[in-house]
Amino acid sequence: MKKEVKAYAKINLFLDILGKLENGYHSLFMVMQSIGLCDIVTVEDAPKGIRITASDPAIPLDEKNTAYKAAKYFFEDTGIKGGAKIHIEKNIPHEAGLAGGSADAAAVLCALNEIYSAGLSAPELCRTGLKVGSDVPFCVVGGTCLAQNTGGILSPLVPLRNCFVVLAKPQKGVSTKWAYEEADSVYLYHPDKIRMLDCCEKGDMDGICRYAGNVFEQVVEVPERVEIKRIMREYGCKLCQMSGSGPTVFGLFENEGDARAAIEKISLICPEVYLTGVSDRGIVIS
Repeated sequence: MKKEVKAYAKINLFLDILGKLENGYHSLFMVMQSIGLCDIVTVEDAPKGIRITASDPAIPLDEKNTAYKAAKYFFEDTGIKGGAKIHIEKNIPHEAGLAGGSADAAAVLCALNEIYSAGLSAPELCRTGLKVGSDVPFCVVGGTCLAQNTGGILSPLVPLRNCFVVLAKPQKGVSTKWAYEEADSVYLYHPDKIRMLDCCEKGDMDGICRYAGNVFEQVVEVPERVEIKRIMREYGCKLCQMSGSGPTVFGLFENEGDARAAIEKISLICPEVYLTGVSDRGIVIS
């Protein structure tokens, strides 16, 4: 049996690091939103083993790949004897703060759940996904969510109002591990999570844009970020900030013409620029 899955990227409307846990992981407070940019992940059953292929030569094809890890943990957690052939058509930029690898892992988990009729619930898929990475549970669920602690506590929020999302990914990638190490080494200013959550609960788009924040902007230096934000604001974006540990900067626009005008200008200084929208799901299986 073969399944084709759209695995959607995410942006962080809010990201705060609450502290470091005894196990070395970090306790987080994140408001996450699925967006329309997606990888296409094709998953097929196999007698044994896990084989990965990908359209992007920069993607590892061994046990370092998040999709490989997802398949490995699926078989371990379910006790099912079998294998998987996985092909990843990459559209989400690598090391961009958009959860491309996590989205691929979520796609594999959900596809294998159907292929092998495992009957895992969404919370069970999320528990397995958390072994792969903190963003995987959200990518399984998708939409608009509050994610807490190491990413395993998810609470649905009022869906974000439809808007146009511009993504600008500078050439330099950012290692998530390095970004957390930098964040641990300095005193961080913490954005107002109480007011942000209140605005999310009310579906107050203006308030969400006012109280949005990402603490990684305090430690991750992206030279193009200031100019990208300036251009986005010049063309009337409601919110522009870095997603995840970066370096991608996103902008939310109400008007498609303004979004396209911003893209035209940003393209002069940034090699990868995308126009997409918001999504109410993390994955779609066909």
